Amino acid sequence: MKNNTLKNTFLWASLAGAGMLPAQERPNIIMFLVDDMGWQDTSVPFYNTKTKLNERYHTPNMERLAAMGVKFTEAYACAISSPTRCSLMSGMNAARHRVTNWTLDYDQKTDAGSDVLQLPDWNYNGIQPDTVTRAHDLKNATLITPLPEILRQNGYYTIHCGKAHFGAKTTAGENPANMGFDVNIGGGANGAPGSYLGSRNFGAGTQFEVLGLEKYHGQDIFLTEALTLEAIEAMKKPIAERKPFYLYMSHYAVHAPYDDDVRFSGKYRGRPDAQLNAGLNENESRYAALVEGMDKSLGDILDFLQGQPEVATNTIILFMSDNGGQALNNARQGLENRDQNYPARAGKGSAFMGGVHEPMMVYWPGVTEAGTEISQRVMIEDFFPTILDMAGVETYQTMQVIDGISFVDVLHEPAAIRERTIVWHFPNLWGETQNREEGYGAYSAILKGDYHLIYHWETRQIRLYNVKKDIGEQNDIAGDYPEVASELSRELAAYLRSVDAQRPAYKATGRLCPYPDEDR
Repeated sequence: MKNNTLKNTFLWASLAGAGMLPAQERPNIIMFLVDDMGWQDTSVPFYNTKTKLNERYHTPNMERLAAMGVKFTEAYACAISSPTRCSLMSGMNAARHRVTNWTLDYDQKTDAGSDVLQLPDWNYNGIQPDTVTRAHDLKNATLITPLPEILRQNGYYTIHCGKAHFGAKTTAGENPANMGFDVNIGGGANGAPGSYLGSRNFGAGTQFEVLGLEKYHGQDIFLTEALTLEAIEAMKKPIAERKPFYLYMSHYAVHAPYDDDVRFSGKYRGRPDAQLNAGLNENESRYAALVEGMDKSLGDILDFLQGQPEVATNTIILFMSDNGGQALNNARQGLENRDQNYPARAGKGSAFMGGVHEPMMVYWPGVTEAGTEISQRVMIEDFFPTILDMAGVETYQTMQVIDGISFVDVLHEPAAIRERTIVWHFPNLWGETQNREEGYGAYSAILKGDYHLIYHWETRQIRLYNVKKDIGEQNDIAGDYPEVASELSRELAAYLRSVDAQRPAYKATGRLCPYPDEDR
């Protein structure tokens, strides 16, 4: 990065924060979020070497974005969708906002049952805007000052396109329009589409129907494409008005159901695969097509921007996934919890790296250096203060405590890597599996330095892995490094206490499960 570019960028930020820049000179910001995409579900390598999974997928536009900007190799989110999305919208860690599992119907938990654990009364109605007063919206919910509302108050035209999944049905938070978005395209309480197919009306009439796209009903069009067309159309208004915009391009892809995107699936069906040492089956072929369809959406948006150079040079793009890729063989091909996110272990819902390690990229014209890589650790709640920093919004108030840490400084100075300790809290039971051996079930975890510690609430088991040497987390070294395990247990427990994190209890006694640092 040239010094004069850096100086000009800092000058722009200070002027913007002081309200001295015309609105159209603030940068446009696109947050491109993919659903259920594993860190290796791309031809862009996010590991220290290209993997066999990278060879499976065809994502030329992700390659294009990586060449334009910077690739983050240490990006993390929650292991489940709603907690991640609530953290992005609020800047809070999941332990603090307490929307720790996925949400859907009003006043309904989505946890699996247990004969041993009584799960805490978490906020299963999701996050709600801080303006609500109805008792209906306040029950088992977290009030927040939403990120898009702050942007809107600072002159941004805010667009939501795709999956929301941060508020339960019938609550104010279900509708992105109540969370600070000027436009809502297809967002609601549903965490997946009833169907990706326009010919099936995107699941109309089911509990997972995608609303707001009725004009495409009956057409031979895939949901990913319809959302992209609508997003591009929505951007034209603020561009014409020379008003900065924030586009939250939140795809339903690559979440199940694996409907057939015939534009791409044929090239994968039955193709020999080096990771599996077998031909791709029907589900895996359709999954790869979902990935490529998502990538085409990214390319279409890039093409739209680059067709207007004055817009492209003033538009920041952030790319991220909301949790790890699905790793269960009822959905994916291969050895369960091993092949799907290799070399990481397990996947969505798990405390292991396969459940939380994400693909992440940032392109900021004039700031990021093309084709570079950053190893700074980033957690999903960090996007909240980062986006506001990028927008030049220096003074704002929120009713919630912000746990996120802006990574704008690292974008300006990539060598200035700082320690970032990451905590996960999932005192819940994911409905798809309770295989504790593979990191599922009720857990909390901490990542600091080279070490990843996982604490299982039901059994009080502590597991420790050196993820620098053992990214696949095959060797539990808690017994070999008791001092490290004790130190991280204390730090994890201290954080959970500091945010008053909820804990499960034992049904037999009614007593809360002990913190990880309590006598064993």
